[in-house]
Amino acid sequence: MKLTNMVYQGANGRNSQIDFEAPDSFEYTDIVVFIHGYKGYKDWGAWNLVQQYFVSNGMGFCKFNMSHNGGTVDEGIDFPDLEAFSLNRYTYEVEDLKHALDWLEQKVDLKNKRIHLIGHSRGGGIAILSAKDPRVSSVTTWASISDIGTRFPKGETLDNWREKGFYTVRNSRTEQDMPHQFVLYEDWLENKDELDIEKCARNIKVPTFHIHGDADDSVSITESEALGLWTEGKLIIINKANHTFNTYQPYTEEEMPNKLHEACVLTFQFIENQEKGE
Repeated sequence: MKLTNMVYQGANGRNSQIDFEAPDSFEYTDIVVFIHGYKGYKDWGAWNLVQQYFVSNGMGFCKFNMSHNGGTVDEGIDFPDLEAFSLNRYTYEVEDLKHALDWLEQKVDLKNKRIHLIGHSRGGGIAILSAKDPRVSSVTTWASISDIGTRFPKGETLDNWREKGFYTVRNSRTEQDMPHQFVLYEDWLENKDELDIEKCARNIKVPTFHIHGDADDSVSITESEALGLWTEGKLIIINKANHTFNTYQPYTEEEMPNKLHEACVLTFQFIENQEKGE
C-alpha cells in the first residue's frame, strides 16, 4: 500500500497533505510517524528517502504536513500560503498530529500495530507533547527543541510584535518573508501547561531515544541532553552532523547523506529493541 499526497483535516478544519506507505511483501507490526520541524514539510530534503529506508526494512511509514505550515493540498512544497503560516501556533501542531493519527487509523487496522513517533527539531517537541496518546508506543527525537518559551522574542522586539500584530522571519532559500501573527505568542501564554515540554518529558510513559548532531548550529545539543535527562532516554551524538543530518532542500541524490542514514539505522535499532523488551 502506498498513499501519496492524500488529504487529512487538521487543526481549525484546515486540510493538508499526508502520505502512508506499508511494505507489500510481508506482514508488519511497526509504523513510523514522522513529524517535520519549523519551516519544514513532509517532502523536504531527503525525508522521502527516510521513508524508503523504513519501508524497505519492514515498517510502515506515515509523514504529513502540518496544517498551517504554509503549504496547501495542491502544493505541499515550500510555502504558497503565507497567510496560513502566519496563523500557525503550537497547539495547532499538537492537534495536527492527533488528526494525522486519526487519519492513519482509518486507513490501517492499528489493533496489532505499534506507532513510533520520530520528530525532527520542533517536531521533536510536538512528539514529546503528544506521547500520552494511547496509540503511541515510542518517541524518537532528531535534533529536537526542549522548550517553547525561550524561542519567542524578548523585550523591545516582543513589544513591537505585540504592537504591530506580526513579525517576519526571512527564508533565505525561498527569499520569502514569513510572517508570524501575535496569536502564536498568545496561544503559548494561554496553553503554557499543555505546551510544557519538560513536564511532559518527565512524565512520559513510553520508551524514548534522542539523536543530535555535534555540528548543529540551529538547535543546541544541550536541548537533547535535557530531553535525555528528563525522559531517562538514551542520547546519541552523531559526529559532524548538522541540524538536518546533512540533508538539504532541494535534495536530488539517490542515496541519503551518511549522517542521516546513521540516524535512521540508530532509530530502527531502537524501535526493533522495543519488540524484544530491551
